[in-house]
Amino acid sequence: MKVSMIALTFAALTIGGVAHAANPAADQAGALAKNAATQVVQTQWSVDSASAAPKTRAQVRQELAQAEKGGQLARLNQELYSGS
Repeated sequence: MKVSMIALTFAALTIGGVAHAANPAADQAGALAKNAATQVVQTQWSVDSASAAPKTRAQVRQELAQAEKGGQLARLNQELYSGS
């Protein structure tokens, strides 16, 4: 009984590996999608020397007040913490 279960598992893994290796188009499409997603993130988030410098407490509070006034915090809270 155990031998047949082990043989069946081995056969299933072997067939799955062969099927995965036989589909290079899906691998290429996945790599392209991954690269595209990486490029999007890289274009959205760029670090310049001004933002990399340490900020004072007053500067952070000023940015927070501007974000609250502009509605950025409300939008982020709605998108990130919506619970869905």
